[in-house]
Order: sequence, then C-alpha cells, then structure tokens
Amino acid sequence: MHQQKRQPELVEGNLPVFVFPTELIFYADDQSTHKQVLTLYNPYEFALKFKVLCTTPNKYVVVDAAGAVKPQCCVDIVVRHRDVRSCHYGVIDKFRLQVSEQSQRKALGRKEVVATLLPSAKEQQKEEEDKRIKEHLTEGLFFEQSFQPGICRILRYFIKFL
Repeated sequence: MHQQKRQPELVEGNLPVFVFPTELIFYADDQSTHKQVLTLYNPYEFALKFKVLCTTPNKYVVVDAAGAVKPQCCVDIVVRHRDVRSCHYGVIDKFRLQVSEQSQRKALGRKEVVATLLPSAKEQQKEEEDKRIKEHLTEGLFFEQSFQPGICRILRYFIKFL
C-alpha cells in the first residue's frame, strides 16, 4: 500500500524561526561593528518568505528587509546602525523576523533579536573580564556549615569588594 506523505498543519505563530545571532551589539568607537549580519535559516521542506521589523527603524538600515528563503537554505540580512550617538548608549532595540509560507499571508513564526549600542568595545571587554575574574574567585570559595556566623559575614564582605 502506498502511503502519501502529509505535510503537518501549520498553525499561525507556532513555527520555530532559526536566526543567528540572537543579539547584536554595536560599539560606537568601533566602526567595523556598525554593520552586522543576521543569518536566517530555513530547515524546512518548503520555501519561506520573511520580513524584518524594527522598534526604531530610524536608527538602522536593513538591507533586503523582506525576501524569501529556499527550502533547507539560509539568507544573510545586513543590519547597519546609522545613528551612533551617546544618547543611544545602552538602549535596547528589537528586530522581529516574521516568516510565512511562500503562498500565504499569515505569519507562521517570529523571532526577536535585540540590538544594543555600547560606547566602547574596550570598556565592555574590561567589564566582562572583571566579572569573569570575580565569578571565578567566588566559585572557588566553598565553606563548611560549621563556620561561625561572624567569619561568614567577614568573608561575604571581602568577596563583595573583589
């Protein structure tokens, strides 16, 4: 008996969307980071069309903000930060990638990507290194329950200033 391969019923908004990276970090002092690439993957057996939306479209240029992805292929979407000013430091913007079937209008899935502008790559690297060192030092400190409460208070005070 010949079985027919059935395509599963696709419910609006439930299709997983695969995009990398899931976060964009732009550095004001590093112009090479002002242009970044999002890669949208289509692992499915059918073509997808996509659209990129943004919470602050005046701050970014998205090259090919709409298009199609062939089955089991991927596309690169270029995102440029075009408003690098100190008033935007630390502000979290969002991009939403919506996908639908090639022949349909309704969105089958969506994925959000956050974008942040930071003042300096070097400052950020130093902060991350300091955080890693502090975590490493505190991970290595294990104490038995029999310690006196006063000693634990002194140790917590010391760790707080690492």
